[in-house]
Amino acid sequence: MRLPLLATALAITSLACVGAVSAQVAGGQSATAEVKAGDGKALGTATLTEAPHGVLLRLELKGLTPGWHGLHFHEKGDCGTPDFKSAGAHVHTTANVVHGLLNPDANDNGDLPNLFAGADGSATAEVFSPQVSLKGAGGRPALLDADGSAIVVHASPDDYKTQPIGGAGARVACGVVK
Repeated sequence: MRLPLLATALAITSLACVGAVSAQVAGGQSATAEVKAGDGKALGTATLTEAPHGVLLRLELKGLTPGWHGLHFHEKGDCGTPDFKSAGAHVHTTANVVHGLLNPDANDNGDLPNLFAGADGSATAEVFSPQVSLKGAGGRPALLDADGSAIVVHASPDDYKTQPIGGAGARVACGVVK
């Protein structure tokens, strides 16, 4: 029996801590990203840990606008332009990409749940993605491939359905995965 995508995502998220412990015990590979605003100001860090069936992403950020923000893995390890368009599109494995965790036609590999920043602009979260790998394990897209990847925070929340980015708006923060 296949669980609906949202139920699967919730189940996977609830197991994130177990995945982190398993990855640490198994000596899982890790990567980091220094997340910055368009003006170059450091906002915090992201730590990615390879788990047996995906990647655990831990974010610790400050200086965001309070509220919900779209969060995605982008296909290029390049945050060199202030609008972060240099990071390219979402990570994906096919030419025809459908966006949205709640989209009945599937979702692209870069889709992640929204990130919430409190009244003080800080956000701390752990998110598990079964859609990617650091080096391509299980045939999933490799975040550490030849052109790298980036973690991008958007100005608005992702509605998980609208094409191409769920209405998440401008890219307000970016970190190159290393």
